[in-house]
Amino acid sequence: MKNLSQHDWVAALLQQQGAKILDVRTLPELEEGKIPEAINLDILNPQDFMEGIEKLDKSSHYFVYCKAGSRSAQACAIMQQLGFEHTYNLEGGFSEWNGAIEY
Repeated sequence: MKNLSQHDWVAALLQQQGAKILDVRTLPELEEGKIPEAINLDILNPQDFMEGIEKLDKSSHYFVYCKAGSRSAQACAIMQQLGFEHTYNLEGGFSEWNGAIEY
């Protein structure tokens, strides 16, 4: 797992073809907005989170975020324990987001 600033997180994301963005916030938090193309797997719903994680390709690159950065760091740690090699945590989380991704 790598903890990256927003600038570095976006730069790394744009360099990884086929990378996935993982939003681990709750459904009410999603109403505040989300990063385009993000897959939502609420880490506070452990059963659904684990079922969703198990369906993901462990060889892909995953860029993970939450509201402030701590739950996404936890998600990255869980993913690494399950054999995911490429996880990137957004330090500061969505609360610091300024819409920096342009596809």
